[in-house]
Amino acid sequence: MLRFFRPFIFAACALAPTLAIAADWKPQERVEHYRVSGGSGIELYRSIGANGPRVGPGNVIAYTDFKLLWSRDYRPQPDGSCKLVSARPSLTITYRLPKASGNMPAATKRLWERFISGVTAHEKVHGDIIVDMVKEIEKVSVGLSAPNDPDCKKVRAALQSQLGPISERQRARSRDFDRVEMSDGGNVHRLVLELVNGDR
Repeated sequence: MLRFFRPFIFAACALAPTLAIAADWKPQERVEHYRVSGGSGIELYRSIGANGPRVGPGNVIAYTDFKLLWSRDYRPQPDGSCKLVSARPSLTITYRLPKASGNMPAATKRLWERFISGVTAHEKVHGDIIVDMVKEIEKVSVGLSAPNDPDCKKVRAALQSQLGPISERQRARSRDFDRVEMSDGGNVHRLVLELVNGDR
């Protein structure tokens, strides 16, 4: 997520006979745009401030969100335990990015193209962090078991107890990444300065 506005801111289960990690899955990626306009870098940035997606207390430049669903196969075992033998994710990552509309001078267009390329690359890192989280969930899921669990309730609870910490690590990584990128001299900070000042 990019926030930078300071005046210039900013489940049916498939059956599987053996333990299976679905190594062949891939996330679906979507891009949603919001419109901005302006004839100069500062005008474009002000338009971002007015039209950017609202997250928390204010608007942001760009935002990455996701939807995650799972197909899990819990199998009661002959000894009375239950084992999670397969877990397949369905992950959709959505990037919300600004898109400039209208005519602009050639110099401003070059500034904008450099800016949006950098912002997109930044958000893609957030997408990679989300994928890493899903892979970690997958890793702890497959093969997880609980004794004396014929109804597979204990193993479900055991899995749920691990999901919160994994999710929090993902959020912490994203926050740390944003903190570095948006600090003075950071990549996003430089992108904003170049957009705002570069065509003067």
